[in-house]
Amino acid sequence: MAQTLAAPAHSELIIKKSRFIGCVQPMSDRASAQAVVDALWQQHPGAAHVCWALLAGGQSAAVDDGEPSGTAGRPMLDVLRHQELEGVLATVVRYFGGVKLGAGGLVRAYTDCVAQALLAAPKVTLQRMATLRCEVPYALEGLLRREIAAAKAELLSVEHGTALVALQWRLPEPDAPALVQRINDGCQGRVGWSDPR
Repeated sequence: MAQTLAAPAHSELIIKKSRFIGCVQPMSDRASAQAVVDALWQQHPGAAHVCWALLAGGQSAAVDDGEPSGTAGRPMLDVLRHQELEGVLATVVRYFGGVKLGAGGLVRAYTDCVAQALLAAPKVTLQRMATLRCEVPYALEGLLRREIAAAKAELLSVEHGTALVALQWRLPEPDAPALVQRINDGCQGRVGWSDPR
């Protein structure tokens, strides 16, 4: 099951006089990741490279930032994938120490820097959520609210119309089918399901 990070974690390695400063942190999208990278350049104006990898659904990225192609961003992304993480940004700031590491040395350095940061990072399991919405006659509002509360779902909205009341709530995806069945049974066909707004 996929996990994300509860909080940022850092690491630092010195390899042949080059300094590698790593950070892993929760991140939801590429625009936010780019803002973090831009801020790192401001904090480390003397750095040679700020390489990064983002694993966030369809917005994933692997950026070598001037290092030889495939020696920084992709290996960092592979570490995140190997640990089955989602919604995580890994960054490594490199200060060049004057000694070239070669392609293999760079891959090891960037991989190790991210892996060390992940050792200290608190992880949390991602829970996929389902949002449901239905309309019922006023007489069934109480029943529906009780079922939602019993399922420990989060009530998001209630809209009172002229003849019907519409409720929208969120709960863990695996629990949704059983709740839908209980509501259908309890309301005896007088419930109208609609797409969440």
